[in-house]
Amino acid sequence: MSKRLSIALGVWLPCLAALGCATAPPVGAPGLALKKVVIYRNGVGYFERGGHVDSDRVMFKVRKDEVGDFLATLAVLERGGSSVRSASFPLEVEKDDPPPPPPPTPVTPPMAVPGAPTSAAQAVANAGPDKDLRHVVMALDGKEHDLQVGYIAGTPVWRPSYRLVIDKDAASLQTWGIVENLSGEDWTNVSLSLVAEAPLAFEASLGTPVIPGRPTVTDNGEVMAVVPRSETSLAEAPPPPPPPASAPAPVAPSGKGARSYGIARKKPAPGGAYADKALESAMDDVEGEIAASGAVGNFAAQAPAYSRQTRNLAALAAIAVQSGTTRYDLPAAVTIPDKSATMVMLMDQRIPGEVVALYAPDGGVPDSASHPFRVARFTNKTGGLLERGPLAIFSQGSFSGQGMTDALPEGATATVPFGLDRRVAVEVARESREEGARLYHIEAGSLTIARDAVALTKYKVKNGGAEPAKLVIKHGRMAGARMKNFPAGTEDNVGTGSALVPMQVAARATEELALDERQQTTRTIDWLSALADEAVKAYLGDRRADATVAAGLKAAWEIRQVLIKATAERQQLTTEEAERRKATDETRNNLKALEKNTAAGDLRAKLTERLAADSARLDVVGKKLIEVGLRINENQVRFGEAIRAIRLSQPLASE
Repeated sequence: MSKRLSIALGVWLPCLAALGCATAPPVGAPGLALKKVVIYRNGVGYFERGGHVDSDRVMFKVRKDEVGDFLATLAVLERGGSSVRSASFPLEVEKDDPPPPPPPTPVTPPMAVPGAPTSAAQAVANAGPDKDLRHVVMALDGKEHDLQVGYIAGTPVWRPSYRLVIDKDAASLQTWGIVENLSGEDWTNVSLSLVAEAPLAFEASLGTPVIPGRPTVTDNGEVMAVVPRSETSLAEAPPPPPPPASAPAPVAPSGKGARSYGIARKKPAPGGAYADKALESAMDDVEGEIAASGAVGNFAAQAPAYSRQTRNLAALAAIAVQSGTTRYDLPAAVTIPDKSATMVMLMDQRIPGEVVALYAPDGGVPDSASHPFRVARFTNKTGGLLERGPLAIFSQGSFSGQGMTDALPEGATATVPFGLDRRVAVEVARESREEGARLYHIEAGSLTIARDAVALTKYKVKNGGAEPAKLVIKHGRMAGARMKNFPAGTEDNVGTGSALVPMQVAARATEELALDERQQTTRTIDWLSALADEAVKAYLGDRRADATVAAGLKAAWEIRQVLIKATAERQQLTTEEAERRKATDETRNNLKALEKNTAAGDLRAKLTERLAADSARLDVVGKKLIEVGLRINENQVRFGEAIRAIRLSQPLASE
């Protein structure tokens, strides 16, 4: 099918039998024809009616279930003439006992009395086939007026559908919108707009009387026990006037009554984009192209490349972004009969796009743990939001697969899987450890350091294909961790808990990718520990260190070195003392055993000499232990005073 045909084609979807009997439209008004329909993604639509009415009032027939929405959103847009005075509508009131039948009296039509009394409107609403309708009468202050009114009513959401045609340079994105009319009336030659996103809309019950309870004052003069407090806002100077707005850039004039948003428009085909004559003309164009090419039996071989864009830009919707909401305005009037649907092309635009491989294991696809998906990656450069919807992907002149794209803001990139790439195999290995020590907090002599909890993930990728593989790794991020030395081009998708990491693998080659994530942990430690020494030396060697803190740490560390040396000496002396005492005890026991042995005189002399030497050494060690203990005590006091004066509240950022 040629592009010319695809643009002109309106796909009518027939009414399902399950829809049942015809229903009344949400709102009807004699003399005010339906002019405009705006469909949103939240189950409501905005309807605009207009016309010239030669009367001092207008009666709306509003379906009972739509009265609240109609009253809550009714907007009167007068083009000239008289003004609106009031709008009257009937109420449903529950009665305890049915009143006796009234005597026959002439009934005054509701239009005969200005202001449309409720009783008359109720009588009309409850009579005949319109018993499920409520009449809202809008009174005017004159008889000549050109009136436009707008309101919202419940409407099926419009649904997008996309086609992505990828070639070696970029891609073409087609956006279609499916619109369903279940309103109870035909939409004939209306201006149709489709709005992405879902603005807040709620059901209102303005047509239902509400009488809230009130506090009671008794005969004894009792009143409410608690008086609600009032709120007072102090006066303040008014804000300065906003700067003058810059002059808007000139745009080319667009079609009838439509705003121009920078998209060139041509004169639409006679009869509108959905008329039978336009469809027949498009079919004639297709047949003419086939006949001219001489490829009746071999049309597929000589068909134009898929990357060719739409020729008739006038058939595409104008895209506007207003208050953060994307809106598609169709350039030509649209007719959608009641209980039918149509599919219209909204956009056909060149965007950056390519087919790559994505490693993102999915429990629903077991082989995805070993092989990456084939995915379409494209960037939204359309000027507005792309809603969530199905995506058909075409590449290399044929259909490649289907996927589902999430809502995509302007400038965002989508990665949509549509198949597995079994030419590429992936293995994953993980390990964890702790590294480094940094000063985190010092106050009142307490030292807190920070360390890195390292999560290292290694991806081993083998490409068995004959061409280089362009791969994207969907890496699950460690919560609160920072990425260290990730490859250039990595997309850290905040809010999804993952990062997309690019990788290139040559043909018939194997590559490894190591991803290092680090999460800071803190702990309070002893000043004399090895981690404290590592953290302080790292701080003193950092050019960003605070000079006052660094000076205090340097002075304290000189005392610490003396303290560490004395502590080590005491440990050595204590060990030696314990060994000497053990040796002297053993020697004494041996001498006692040889005490009555007259033949072991030489051995007793040798043991006696050893005992004397050990005892003498014990005396020396004991003296040194006392001296070292005094030195340690002195330096502990000095060190304690030195570190107590140091205060570090702002740690250095990790590099």
